Amino acid sequence: MESDLNDYTVIKEGEAEILMHKKNQVFFNKAQVNNRDMSIAVLREFISKRKQEHEAKSSKRSKSASSENSGEHQVASEEGAARREPKPPKVLEALSASGLRALRYAREIEGIGQVVALDNDLASVEACQRNIKFNGSLAVSKVESHHTDARVHMLTHPNEFEVVDLDPYGSPSIFLDSAIQSVADGGLLMCTATDMAVLCGGNGEVCYSKYGSYPLRAKYCHEMALRILLASIESHANRYKRYIVPVLSVQMDFYVRVFVRVYTSASAMKNTPLKLSYVYQCIGCDSFHLQPVGRSLPKNNSVRYLPAIGPVVAQDCSHCGKKYNMGGPIWSAPMHDQEWVTSILNSVTSMKDRYPAYDRISAVLTTVSEASCGFCELLDVPLFLSLHNLCATLKCISPSAAMFRSAVINANYRISGTHVNPLGMKTDAPMEVIWDIMRSWVKNHPIKAQSPEQPGSVILSKEASHEVDFSRQVGSMSKAQAKKVARFLPNPEKHWGPKLRAGRQITSKHVSLIGHEAVNGHLNQRHEELKEDEEAEQGDNNVQEELDLKRQKTIEEISLTS
Repeated sequence: MESDLNDYTVIKEGEAEILMHKKNQVFFNKAQVNNRDMSIAVLREFISKRKQEHEAKSSKRSKSASSENSGEHQVASEEGAARREPKPPKVLEALSASGLRALRYAREIEGIGQVVALDNDLASVEACQRNIKFNGSLAVSKVESHHTDARVHMLTHPNEFEVVDLDPYGSPSIFLDSAIQSVADGGLLMCTATDMAVLCGGNGEVCYSKYGSYPLRAKYCHEMALRILLASIESHANRYKRYIVPVLSVQMDFYVRVFVRVYTSASAMKNTPLKLSYVYQCIGCDSFHLQPVGRSLPKNNSVRYLPAIGPVVAQDCSHCGKKYNMGGPIWSAPMHDQEWVTSILNSVTSMKDRYPAYDRISAVLTTVSEASCGFCELLDVPLFLSLHNLCATLKCISPSAAMFRSAVINANYRISGTHVNPLGMKTDAPMEVIWDIMRSWVKNHPIKAQSPEQPGSVILSKEASHEVDFSRQVGSMSKAQAKKVARFLPNPEKHWGPKLRAGRQITSKHVSLIGHEAVNGHLNQRHEELKEDEEAEQGDNNVQEELDLKRQKTIEEISLTS
């Protein structure tokens, strides 16, 4: 390794350092520092929560034992329960590449157990093993790297890992079935999907084949991508009498990332149809409606599960008269645990120096939480509206976000922002109220006459059925917004996004991914390498020609002497 050290660049992130070859042999993306930092923050919270759960169970056991035992036996049982500590969680990183994530887990997270890093690419495994040694004795003792198919390894190690991390290049769909089986009961599954074009409706049929849901192209498509991924994980879990409980689901940069607890319970699994819904999206206006997959009916001391009653909409939109597109099913239950999010944010804030991407992950967590002012992202409201889209439908100028939110609050409904889109608004107000607010706004801010067939004209031709009050409400703006705390940060540098697969040759068509300078630099380097190869080959040809001439002269001399 020392003789070839000039071929490597040392990359430091957090407390880990890795050696990256100057050629694109092993995948590494600097932009994924946000992903890795968020994962470390959630893992720290998981270890803390797991310890609390263990202590609560131990306390419950000791109380039950005290009712049966007395005297010395009681003291002994309580001391034994207090001594028992939860086993450090074993972590599986299914697709490790350079091993940077596994190394950061091992070096930065207190109380973590063994970290198993897998990859099916031999060059990646060699790089990972090299980086483990490069990070010293702690990494060597805690991280192990294996050259194997992650799916096979997870299938042959059921219920073995308290934490399973899936961060593939593209879709995680082929890994979900085996990952669900390898997570221990109550364990944590962390999953990334970067195939956003598929999840956001660019190729609906491909999305359905991979995830079992049909996406819709709408302003909320990134949140729908999160909910499609959650529904797919739940579907895989149900096949093994398991179910999921999301603790945090975020859309950042060019991917979605979900963190879910996995539990085993045949009875609790029956609630799955209550957590899924189809989506009706009007093709003419911004209206959408959710159709639950199932419903429950209490019966004596049990619960009866039935198909949902529908449809929730008529064939034509009641607001603009256009047809509906139907998508889903999606996860329509909460996709965050507010207690977890608040605790993670407090933990991240208390140790901000240990997170290279502190600004970005704290901004996302602040937007999801905002717990200090009760303005958190509404957990029980799937998807969101875009104020700009509403105004585009009506061809009117836009009211301020605070004014629109005040009108919703004055109508006795809830409204919040969303971490997915700075202009998105989650509300439990029905679309009738939303359009009445917009009608009232247009009445005070007239627009030019439009064709009567336009969706906006049809909506405005109807009279409002609700009184609208735009007077300013305190709850229309969060404390973070009032203090102008940055919540949606720009990318820290150009071309902050997905990168090429490892081993791919860089060409001029990759300008949008890595930029002109990087492409030109690589092409110039490639040109020089080819030139050196040609010169070396030309030198070999010259040597060969000299040898041929000498051989010919020798043959001629021999023929003359004979």
